[in-house]
Amino acid sequence: MSHLITISFYGVRGSTPCSSPAIHRYGGNTSCVVLEPTDGDPIVFDLGTGLRAWGNSLSNDTPFNGSVLLTHLHWDHVQGLPFFVPIHVPGASLDVFGPGEEGESLAESFSTFVNPPFFPIHYSQLEGEIRFHDVSNSDLTIGDATVRCRPVPHVGVTNGYRVELDGRAITYISDHQQPVGQPNHVAPEVLELAQGADVLIHDAQFTDEEFEAHPDWGHCSIRYALEVAHQAKVRQLVLFHHDPCHTDEIIDDLLADAQQVAKGLNVGSVVAASEGLKLTLD
Repeated sequence: MSHLITISFYGVRGSTPCSSPAIHRYGGNTSCVVLEPTDGDPIVFDLGTGLRAWGNSLSNDTPFNGSVLLTHLHWDHVQGLPFFVPIHVPGASLDVFGPGEEGESLAESFSTFVNPPFFPIHYSQLEGEIRFHDVSNSDLTIGDATVRCRPVPHVGVTNGYRVELDGRAITYISDHQQPVGQPNHVAPEVLELAQGADVLIHDAQFTDEEFEAHPDWGHCSIRYALEVAHQAKVRQLVLFHHDPCHTDEIIDDLLADAQQVAKGLNVGSVVAASEGLKLTLD
C-alpha cells in the first residue's frame, strides 16, 4: 500500500524551551517531530515540550496508538511525555524506543525522573499504557515502516534514526557532536543513516563562531550540517535544534546563508524547521 507521509514539526528548539516575541515565528518548544502516514499509526521523533502542542491538537474520540523514536535522555527530549493529553485516556498506548544509559534501561530511567519528587506522579499512573523498548544499533519494524537505529556522537548515549516507507527515507539526527579540527569528517553511522535520504532533519544549533566557543557541547554548526547533507547526497536538509538565543531574525539570516552555501554543495534544498511546518512526501 502506498502512503502519503506528512512530516509535522511541533518542537524545533534545542537545550531548553523558551518564550519571547522575538522567536514567535520559529517557536520555542523543544524537539518533537511527527511522521503521519495516511494509513497507520504515527511515528514520533522525541518527546520534547512540542509533544504537548501536538497532543492538544488530537481528537480523543478513540484511544491513541503510536510509537516514539527517542534519541536520548536529555531534558529537552523527554519533558513532554506526562503533558501528552492522549496518554491520559484509558486504552491509549505508546511504544517508546530508545537508548538506556549507564546500565539502566529506558524504563528505569523514566521511572527516575517521571516520579516524585521530580514529578508529582509516576508515569505508570497515567491512564494509558507506555511500553519502553531499549534499542541501539539495531533495525526494527513499526507498522509498514522499517527503522534503522545507529549511535550518533553526542554527550552521552544518543541514537539517530532512519525511517523508510514506500521507498522514501526520513532521517532524524537531532543532536550531533561535530568533530573538532575535522570539518569534513562524518561518522560512518551518520552517513549510513542519511545516505540518499529524501529528508534529513539535522542538528544546526551553532554558528561557526559559537561552535568554536563551545566545541564540546555535543552539537554542530550549520556549516557542518550542510557537510553531512552534501556527503550523504540528501534531497532536502531541515535545519533543526535551534539555539535558544537565536531569534527569528537570526535564523532567517542563517538560513539565507545556508541556502547560498548549499548551491555549491549539491544539496537539494534547505529549510529551517519551525513550529507548524509540514512537509509532504507523496
